[in-house]
Amino acid sequence: MSKESGDKGRYRDETLLSVLGRDPAANHGVVNPPVYHASTILHETAAALKEATFGPREYGKTYYGRYGTPTTFPLQDSIAALEQGHRTYLFGSGKAAIVAALLAFVKSGDHVLMTDSAYGPTRSLANGLLKRMGVETTFYDPCIGAGLADLMQGNTSVVVGESPGSLTFEIQDFPALAAVAHERGAVLIVDNTWASPLFCQPLALGADVSIQACTKYIVGHSDAMLGSVTTTEAQVEPVRRIFEELGAAPGPDDCYLGLRGLRTLSVRLHRHQETGLALARWFQARPEVRRVLHPALEDDPGHALWKRDFSGASSLFGVVLEPVPEPAVDAFLDSLGLFGLGYSWGGYESLALPTYPWKLRDATRWDLAYPLLRIYAGLEDPDDLIADLERGFEQMAAVRDAD
Repeated sequence: MSKESGDKGRYRDETLLSVLGRDPAANHGVVNPPVYHASTILHETAAALKEATFGPREYGKTYYGRYGTPTTFPLQDSIAALEQGHRTYLFGSGKAAIVAALLAFVKSGDHVLMTDSAYGPTRSLANGLLKRMGVETTFYDPCIGAGLADLMQGNTSVVVGESPGSLTFEIQDFPALAAVAHERGAVLIVDNTWASPLFCQPLALGADVSIQACTKYIVGHSDAMLGSVTTTEAQVEPVRRIFEELGAAPGPDDCYLGLRGLRTLSVRLHRHQETGLALARWFQARPEVRRVLHPALEDDPGHALWKRDFSGASSLFGVVLEPVPEPAVDAFLDSLGLFGLGYSWGGYESLALPTYPWKLRDATRWDLAYPLLRIYAGLEDPDDLIADLERGFEQMAAVRDAD
């Protein structure tokens, strides 16, 4: 253990973000782990090469660049510690991490239960790749809790959760889902991207696998693609095998950017939380808004579960507008200067996006079929963001009234 790391068990998360993954003594005193651009790893002797090839592969030892390098391992170890997991494996994107987590635990003939509020690309895997593999997926109400037991089948191998839900922000009862899954011999895989491991630890709540699109808050600067899969000790082998079999390892530069982002995760998240809540409450007071979808708001249906299981809130939330013509919504979006129109989130810049969850439901109805905006609050000054949104509503009104 490095001098800087000290006794990691006695540190709080904010300190861990500064000390995890650092070993200056092994790197000529350099504070940050260097970027190793590596494919071939040379071995001193034929015996050492044979041992690396045919012997038990020791985690943290270099063998071939695809399996990890001294740039990869520090980030994996840091995320595992923050997630309270046994081990983390990194992938080239959040989508690749989701693919790996699912393929680690399903086979042809299996059945998967997936929350109806899952991230769109996760749904596409269920309806595409998994279906072609002969894996059946049933989507379930994200608020079902222990009622999940009624949907379990003899061949259900995986339950997929995501809290809050993508686009609609329902909070799921992970302990209840875990109890049902484990009683029937299934694993619970959850997407923890919204909260990051600082604001929620799904493995401590009973999940077997926690996924993050590290592209979002871990990297934090909208300049790298990265995904992670963190497991309990009991479930590490299936994930290790799929990591090696897929070969979807991230590049060292992206791992370095993930480590860099990790150092400021706490200060960024707390600022994001403060700004996000300020904007959410401002939206609540607007006459153009029917409902704000943010679990940290006291009147949100999932607030009690959020308060029980989360220590903080993300700055990504939904805004359901009162009925208004689509050109008026477009005028609102087009007039924004500080909110970019684009996919992803988690960076320093604010974003706004029209969404259509009623097109993505199988098990539940989304009755609020009005304009729904996904808002991401960045690190700009909240008053400037509010002024930008006010101008947007002025433009919306102008187009609406012109009709």
